Amino acid sequence: MGSAMHLIPVTDPADPRLAAYTSIREKDLTSGHGGRFIVEGKVTLETLLTRSRFAVESLFLAESRLAPLADLLAKVPADVPVYTAPQDIMDHVAGFPMHRGVLACGLKGDIPLPGEFLAQHEPRSGPLLLLSDISNHDNTGACFRNAAAFGAGGVLLDERCCDPLYRKAIRVSSGASLFLPYAHGGTGLDMVNAVLNAGYTVWAMTPRAEAQPMQSLPVPDKLAILLGAEGPGLPDALIAAAEPVRIPMSPGFDSINVATAGAIALAHVFGEKQG
Repeated sequence: MGSAMHLIPVTDPADPRLAAYTSIREKDLTSGHGGRFIVEGKVTLETLLTRSRFAVESLFLAESRLAPLADLLAKVPADVPVYTAPQDIMDHVAGFPMHRGVLACGLKGDIPLPGEFLAQHEPRSGPLLLLSDISNHDNTGACFRNAAAFGAGGVLLDERCCDPLYRKAIRVSSGASLFLPYAHGGTGLDMVNAVLNAGYTVWAMTPRAEAQPMQSLPVPDKLAILLGAEGPGLPDALIAAAEPVRIPMSPGFDSINVATAGAIALAHVFGEKQG
């Protein structure tokens, strides 16, 4: 490891310098709104250090991980403290066993609203993925992972969606929420109208009978794919504002996981563009 790295051994679980990491399971529902977020594991740490647009505030590692992670830790900026502790101290601080022994704290900064995002990021390559009322961390993370895999230009979330910088959402996204541009806030209708005003066609993914089969439609140059909550699906107002589109399924079955639906739609668009 390079001598520039700022290693700080910690022996007291109550050390105030570790406040961001204290009881992170209990803080999982709120930490994303406090200006900081936590990542865990080697994969997401590597993304944070090499591809993320977010600043790194600190790292917290089990002593046993220092040697195996030497190459990765060489990428840590010299002014970022790296706190280290025995595994039992780390588990006590975090509030549950962290078998990966790898945590880091990032700074969230300012996340734009959808309208602001569109003004800042036009033109974009690839479709946009729009999420409305997606409150499950796993689904949000999986949607980001799918968006990154199939070349989406960004993800827009309304105010009823959970924060994609929740620890679990980051992990499920395989770090995609750390580098894929996104916006968050406002109502679902505000989001859809902002996208329409920016010249996009919006496909509202719904199993309703009046929806057009996805494969029967030409793929617009500027496309946004809109997904709603599992169970209730998209509200009438959002479907009415957009173009209702469905994924054909076997008779008697019209429901799949929201992230899976997004993956199918994004993969279809990606394939059409590649062709």
